[in-house]
Amino acid sequence: MDQSPASRGSVIGIDRNVFFLSITSFLQDVSGEMIFTIMPFFLANVLGVGTAVIGLIEGISDSTSTLLKLAGGWLADRSGQRKNLTALGYGLSTAVKPFMYFANAWGIVLAVRFVDRVGKGVRSAPRDALLADCCTVEERGKSFGFHRALDSLGAFVGLAATAAIVFFLQRGDLKLELGTYQVLVLVGLAPGVLGVLSVLFFVKEVKAASRTVQGNPGGAMASRGAFDKQFIIFLGIMLLFTLGNSSDAFLLLRAQNLGLSVLEVTLLLVAFNLVYALVSTPAGIVSDRLGRRGVIALGWSIYALVYLGFAVAADAWQVWLLFIIYGTYYGMTEGVARALVADVVAPERRGTAYGIYNAAIGITALPASIIAGALWQAISPAAPFYFGAGLAGAATVALVALIHR
Repeated sequence: MDQSPASRGSVIGIDRNVFFLSITSFLQDVSGEMIFTIMPFFLANVLGVGTAVIGLIEGISDSTSTLLKLAGGWLADRSGQRKNLTALGYGLSTAVKPFMYFANAWGIVLAVRFVDRVGKGVRSAPRDALLADCCTVEERGKSFGFHRALDSLGAFVGLAATAAIVFFLQRGDLKLELGTYQVLVLVGLAPGVLGVLSVLFFVKEVKAASRTVQGNPGGAMASRGAFDKQFIIFLGIMLLFTLGNSSDAFLLLRAQNLGLSVLEVTLLLVAFNLVYALVSTPAGIVSDRLGRRGVIALGWSIYALVYLGFAVAADAWQVWLLFIIYGTYYGMTEGVARALVADVVAPERRGTAYGIYNAAIGITALPASIIAGALWQAISPAAPFYFGAGLAGAATVALVALIHR
């Protein structure tokens, strides 16, 4: 049933839809982090796969969802069924996770990861459009920031559970064992199912008429069929940035390369996601008051410095510091960038816009990860991080010069 914002009410000062979409993301991330985050260790330590293949798996699984992101966004605008498409996407990702328990070759891992990312492709644009529909422009950064905070808090909980399981099953062993990973898969299934139920039973569709009353600074041109010029420019800048933003699998492998055990790397990610969760909502609120551009530019500058740090890091303590700062970058940029898209796109085209936005990121995931894997093997483990830092710096300059929101 469609509902207006007034009839939905709020929870802790957050629109009810935004709150329960955030709860869904929390539960799904608990599940996904337990099963997929240390998957590179499963590939490298258990199946004996090299970094080039790991980069290929990560790149293909992300990039092949691109067309579905576009289709999902278009369907969300055409049908108005943003909630149902969101639920379908989460359902696909949840249904395929049990197969990781039986994976004994990298081809099976690729297939599972592909379907999981198809689910992400189906849900991403409809979910972001639904979030944007539920809040005014004055609270858009706060709402997207809250969603990203709950998402990363789910990662924090999932990784803390992962660390506990790894500790009790294999202590401080440097390499991941098959039995440990299979336990992680089994435990991670339950929160994924609960997340699907959350969106099915507690999230309500937004009436089409109410979508146009939330305020939209850049919607005049978009409503006539063309996207705002600022949206097109921002997409181009995101392409440049993302080309150097390879899969985080390489950060995990870099940490292990510097001598950290599986348990220590898991604890690193726990700290990273805690910082991410703490920064996201305040960053969104600041962007509501001072503008999106400055917050994103600062976040990308932090990213460039972190990648330079990973390139020159020589000791384990440096990796700990870098991961904590890396969480600040994520918290400052992920939600704010999505809010910026809503700022410059008419409400009736937000689904399509988020499909294009997610596709712009996803389409460069394959070359970004393949380049990173090739640079690692052909030159050194530091090479992909120098490359990423350089492109992040260039993207930051372009953002400041060309974006005016």
